[in-house]
This record gives sequence, structure tokens and C-alpha cells, in this order.
Amino acid sequence: MSSLSAADFDFELPDELIAQTPAAQRDESRLLLVGQDDVAHHTFAALPDLIERYVGERPLLIVNDSKVLLARLYTRKLAPDGTLGGRVELLLLEPLSAQTADATRWRVMYRTSKPLRPQASLRVLDRQGEPIPGQTLTVSSVEGEGRAVIDFPTDVPLGTLLDQAGELPLPPYIVKQRQQSGLPAQPDDQERYQTVYAKVLGSVAAPTAGLHFTDALLAQLQRRGIERHSVTLHVGPGTFLPLRDDDPQKHVMHAERFHIPPETTEAIACARKQGRKVLAVGTTVVRTLESATPEGQSVPTPGFGESRLFIYPQPPTGRYPFRVVDALITNFHLPRSTLLMLVSAFAGRERILAAYQQAILARYRFYSYGDAMLLPTRM
Repeated sequence: MSSLSAADFDFELPDELIAQTPAAQRDESRLLLVGQDDVAHHTFAALPDLIERYVGERPLLIVNDSKVLLARLYTRKLAPDGTLGGRVELLLLEPLSAQTADATRWRVMYRTSKPLRPQASLRVLDRQGEPIPGQTLTVSSVEGEGRAVIDFPTDVPLGTLLDQAGELPLPPYIVKQRQQSGLPAQPDDQERYQTVYAKVLGSVAAPTAGLHFTDALLAQLQRRGIERHSVTLHVGPGTFLPLRDDDPQKHVMHAERFHIPPETTEAIACARKQGRKVLAVGTTVVRTLESATPEGQSVPTPGFGESRLFIYPQPPTGRYPFRVVDALITNFHLPRSTLLMLVSAFAGRERILAAYQQAILARYRFYSYGDAMLLPTRM
């Protein structure tokens, strides 16, 4: 690979293969096992057997325990005389006043017919579209490109307000398709767009590779001696954006906050000493572990940090110097996306694109609510 182009990561995907709803049961989703020279078709429930056979004895399973916020809010502009004006949709991105989900100052993305102005007031609407008395937000500053900094009231915990008025930020393509098809809201989205092990509020999109796990499947893995530890990376909307420039090396990743507990790094160090592999559940785990691992080492540094790491097949070899992750579970990603490039760097571009074609022929379901693949070895 002497050069790199976004077109090298393009493929045709039939619209009907873009999943709009989850599988009936989490572990009934399909799982494509991607070997060095071929693929094999399974259900996700077969994962324990596949791990033992293809990944190795007692690998260390690392998951992302971030929980999706009810991060979408609807408001209306509020004039000084109390008159309600135009509608403003907000999507919470990151806390600025404190590194917790209950922070009172947030950076947001917003959509409205006319740009916001600093010091403007916004009245929060409930889920029926009615204004909530006393729940007024203030625009602290406007940053451009549809982003602003918003101050929330301090007399009501943000979590309480989001429970009352927030909506789950499902991917826009799901929302749009459901609206166009006249599909009703799915009552199980609140459960199914979270992993069963989610616990740390902060993401605006689910770490989707983990959506296939059930409590029973995790218990089965534990009984087989497959140890599980967690990291936390709060997923932002920039993770899923396609490349805007044909030259991927000009792409700048959005920063995402992460935390690696000391017990996780200790478990990785122990696995390294014992010759056991590290199996990452999702690209967010890969970026967290690789971001926190100094060059020349194979164990990440514990603590808090931000990741802007862009993992892609680096010319001329098409490889990437992974330091921690040995095997990967991931969903199927957008054409020309940074996530597809990460997976290609891990397992090889030609190998991944060939596997994607096999998945399309076999009618696998793609994207957030879609099926998964197991990559038991790096390139």
C-alpha cells in the first residue's frame, strides 16, 4: 500500500441491510468469524466456543462500560417577556463544568431555523412537546458549526431533567428511516440501545459491539475462565462520521473522554505475563487501550484521558503498530469511515472488504443494531 485513499474503503451496501431494529434476542444476532483465508457463519451465542477454539485459552475480555445518556433535548427560544419562539433541538456532547454526567455546563450540537445568540434563554420541553415551568437553559457561548455551550439550571440535577425530558440519541439514519416508513417508536430502544453492563453515564452513542451480550452469555464466559474487565470511553458523534477528504491522513478525530481503572491494567499485565491474549469488544475499547499505552510498551497506563487516536492502515505496509489488542469483536461499519479503517488496520484491508462482501451476500445486518464479526487474530 504505497498511498491511501478514502475510496480504498468504499463498498456498495443495499439499504435493506441497514438494521433499523435489534435482533429479537441480543445473542441471536449473527456472528461472522473472519479467518486468515475464509469466513464462517455463526450466531453470537456461539461466542464462548469460538473464543476457545480460535482466540486461545482464557483470553482477557475488555468491554466499554459507558452508558448512553438521554442526550437529546427539545427546547424553544424564550423571550424576556416570556413569549416562546422557535424550536431548538440540542444534543449533549461533553460536560465542561465537571467530568461527570451531572455537570451543569455542556457543549452541545444544536439545530434550529436561526442561529443561537449568546445569553439567549431556552425553555425545555417535555416528551409531549409542552414547556416545563422553570426549566430554562442559558446559551453561554456559540462556537460555530452548529455547536454551543449551554448552562443548565443548578436547582435540579441534570439526570432528573433528562429523565423527564431527554430522549435516547438513536443514530440519525434510524430516526430518519422510521419517520419515512411511519414506524412507531420502539419501546425496547431504551433497553436495547444500552449494553447489559453499561454503568457510567456519558455517551451519546452506544458502543455497539457490546449490544449482543446477555447476562447469561457473560456468565458462561466467566465459567470457562474468560476474565472480563472494563474501560470507559464516552462515545461522541464524531466517531461515526465518514471521511470528508479523500486523503484520510488529513482527517482529525474528535476528542473522546476515557478512563482505565488500575485493576484493568493489572489484569492486562497479568495476561501478558501468562501469554494470554487481549480480546477487545468494539473499536472504542481498541482506541482507549492503544491511546493509553506508551510506545514500546504493551500495557496501558491507568487513569483519565482523551483519545484523538486515528488508527488506519499506514503506508507503505498497510499495517498499524498495535500494542495491546490481539483479537477483536466488532459490528459492520459505514463505507469510507474511520471505524472501517481501524478494522482494516487490524485485520488487513483486503481481508476485511472480502469479509464484508461475504456478509452482504449472506444478508447480514449492518451498523448499530446489526450483526457482528469476530477477528481472532491481527494481520
